[in-house]
Amino acid sequence: MIRTSKLASAIKYSLIASVASGAALTSATAAAEEESANVERIAVTGSRIQRQDMETASPVTVIDAAAIRAEGFTTVDELLQAQTSMAGAAVGSSTNNGSDGVAQVDLRGMGSQRTLVLLNGRRMVNSGSGADSAVDLNAIPVAMISRVEILKDGASAVYGSDAIAGVVNIITKKDFEGFQIDVLGGMTDKSDGEHGEISALYGFNTDTGNYTFGAAYSERRGVIQSDRDWTDPGDSSFIPNGSLDGMVKDENGNWVQRDEGYDFTQDSFYQTPSKRYSLFANMTQELGNDVVLTGDVLYTKRKSNQQLAPQPANIMLDVCQPGDDPAKCFELDQDMIDAGIGPDDNGQVNYRKRMNDVGPRIYSQDTDTWRVSAGLEGSIDVNTGLIWDVSYTYGNNKAKTQVENSINANLMADAIYADQDAWLTGQPMTDQELLNSVAYTEKADGGNEQHAISAGINGELFDLDAGAVAFAIGAEYRYESGYYNPDPIIVAGEGTAAQQDPTDGSYNVISVFQEVSVPFTDKLTGEFALRFDDYSTFGNASTWKIGLTYEATDDLMLRTVAATGFRAPSVSELYGGNSGSYDYLTDPWGNEQDPQILVNYTSDEDLKPEESESYTAGLVYSPSYVDGLSLTVDYWRFKVKNAITRLDTQAGLDACFGGDTSACETFNIGPNGDLSNLTNSLTNVGYQDTSGIDFNLAYNFEALSLDWVISNDTTYLLNFEQDGIDYTNKIDGNFGAYAQYRNNFSIKAGQGDWSVMYFNRYIGEMDDLATGEKVDSVLYHNVSASYYINDTWMISGGVKNITDVEPSNVSNGSDGGTVPEVYDTIGRSFYAGVTVKF
Repeated sequence: MIRTSKLASAIKYSLIASVASGAALTSATAAAEEESANVERIAVTGSRIQRQDMETASPVTVIDAAAIRAEGFTTVDELLQAQTSMAGAAVGSSTNNGSDGVAQVDLRGMGSQRTLVLLNGRRMVNSGSGADSAVDLNAIPVAMISRVEILKDGASAVYGSDAIAGVVNIITKKDFEGFQIDVLGGMTDKSDGEHGEISALYGFNTDTGNYTFGAAYSERRGVIQSDRDWTDPGDSSFIPNGSLDGMVKDENGNWVQRDEGYDFTQDSFYQTPSKRYSLFANMTQELGNDVVLTGDVLYTKRKSNQQLAPQPANIMLDVCQPGDDPAKCFELDQDMIDAGIGPDDNGQVNYRKRMNDVGPRIYSQDTDTWRVSAGLEGSIDVNTGLIWDVSYTYGNNKAKTQVENSINANLMADAIYADQDAWLTGQPMTDQELLNSVAYTEKADGGNEQHAISAGINGELFDLDAGAVAFAIGAEYRYESGYYNPDPIIVAGEGTAAQQDPTDGSYNVISVFQEVSVPFTDKLTGEFALRFDDYSTFGNASTWKIGLTYEATDDLMLRTVAATGFRAPSVSELYGGNSGSYDYLTDPWGNEQDPQILVNYTSDEDLKPEESESYTAGLVYSPSYVDGLSLTVDYWRFKVKNAITRLDTQAGLDACFGGDTSACETFNIGPNGDLSNLTNSLTNVGYQDTSGIDFNLAYNFEALSLDWVISNDTTYLLNFEQDGIDYTNKIDGNFGAYAQYRNNFSIKAGQGDWSVMYFNRYIGEMDDLATGEKVDSVLYHNVSASYYINDTWMISGGVKNITDVEPSNVSNGSDGGTVPEVYDTIGRSFYAGVTVKF
């Protein structure tokens, strides 16, 4: 039974309208107008039941290719992080320290590992530098995207692990006919940060199918932090001239207290360089007897770079004792002793030096990501609409990473013992042979692999007075593995970078699932899902979902969903060895003056799955007295328990300093604030509790002989609490931003072949988590325009951050005195593009 109403059209309309730019509305309107004539079953993200409309209980945002191009996005993470439903600090092009060039999505700020990423409705292999816990969105070129669907609801009962905060389903271009070339490029008004992409798409139809092929190349160049005049100069206790127990030699050769620092922003990026090469293809082929073969192939090579200040060498030197070989220890002279330099309880002194004489640390990654997916779908009974499907997906990611100008700590200590005067001049070193003897290029490799097999049946079971009862049932098998091999020098703990052990492991899971959609009345429909997963690691998990939609009037629909979810521990969480991280922390004892303190991260093979509860309730309103207007309002709440997490290290330091002995033990803090073995282990003791309200307005109308589209998206955060800390409306360099108010607004006007659009993004005022001081709100203004010269040529262009708004200052910011993952750190930029299709 097909029910077509203005509200049903509005739901479809509002789904696609719910984008920051509003550029997708033309296709949405056309689809709504043709709804009554087109009864083809479609799959909607968040359900395996193929249906004849898009009326579901779950809120979904759709961003189409036109919207992506209108805002000049060249990466998937950039377009996703612009959405108001994102929070936290997902790594991406602006993450210079610790990202290894990957780009991720962080829905609701609950962590990238809690957002499931699908490609054409099927899982995408985790990717990055090896043994990764999330998908690297760089592997998916923008050129292949038809649309992106964001399910803002827990969906473990449908898709299994990871879909706690929601699902991002990237749909690629299919059924393309002809040849198309797209070129897009841009740069900042400071003549840096150049970026560009060129792509080609070719497709053709046969009597029984379609074949679409594509290729894309994109390049992004860097922006140095110190090239922006608003950047706060960095201040590190590691200085190029070297220091001994915090003392330095002045121009007269006297030992004095170090009072200068080192500005590391002159070596660091706000926008990291990257090159990507992609090939992709899609096919649909009818085989006869109502059987259809579908398939897609994707290959992406990424070459990316980051750059940090020269290595901060932190060397503990053994002080010579009577009878020791002076060539194997450090000799204290009388001037040093008089200056207060002396051995600690372990008989050592601390030598620190910023290795400018060697050069900045240059991180580089060379990654290859493959994905091949094929499926068969056929009809069991044309009359009843029963459909069967089977699919297989294989994903593989391999990476080679390196860090130039790394320092071997053991060799450096030996070099100092052999000729300590050369290292204690208080001046830049000129002996290049000596410097080369302690420097090396750190090399590592890693990868991820995925096999997934799925089979299912969906269709209609029987008819009720209000319509047919639809269902989907099926089973899946999935195998995941990952590995990461650090450089042998790092594994041995001989580098000045943090020690790290190899990671290697795998697991598999067998799952069964079912869904049922029941039209209780013409107005009330229920959606029910149940899933069982059996893991080779921790055992099994069961999840469920209940959703209701109620068409109160022809103009108003109410919807609600309650669901449970889970996230299985990843390979790196289960089998990752000790790894070090230099986190931005404040030492309450005052022993460590540098803002970056080494923390040892450890994993646990006995980790259990995270468990979650989610609840959404909202409405879709399309007033009959205002044509083209649609409003949606949704309340949402997510609760996670047994979260796999690392507790807040700063909170642990402060608690230990305040006398909490259990905090000292948990973080391995020694007497008198000894942080030499500071450890943060993964545990199942964490939790999250977050809630908020989403509001969307979409209005499509004609006025002044022009076609107008107005769109507004608002997310109001009511609460975000994690592990005992309230992050609501707070910002921090380690955890990112949880703004209480985020808003995207756009207005578009066009006529025939041309259109212009103004859009803005607002991030509200927040509190600095470290100081409690107010962090200013920001409002970014952007404009774009497009013009179809003829049926073959189209040109477009735009300006981002027209007013060149500076990022807000954050005291414990992750880079440059701010949080680049949250704010625009490169300033005003321009972009332009051309499309040729024939």
